[in-house]
Amino acid sequence: MPVSPVKTRIPLTSLGHLITEVKKQLFGIEAPASSELTGLRKYFNSYTLQGRRNYVLATYGVFALTAAAYWMHRQHKKENQAPSSTA
Repeated sequence: MPVSPVKTRIPLTSLGHLITEVKKQLFGIEAPASSELTGLRKYFNSYTLQGRRNYVLATYGVFALTAAAYWMHRQHKKENQAPSSTA
């Protein structure tokens, strides 16, 4: 297993936890308390598993909406071209 320059008990396989430890040890950045998180930061943050999960779900949602919009636009375009080709 690779050795980390940061003194931590967390294995390097957990990248999110390793980044949190690096922030804490090298830069002195502490995770805010849950009472400090307000507004959208309460639901979308990099400090809690729920916040990270919400980022992932939002990203997948944007991809799904983009694909659906593209598919609907392509279907509409095919329908408009079919009747005009008969002459």
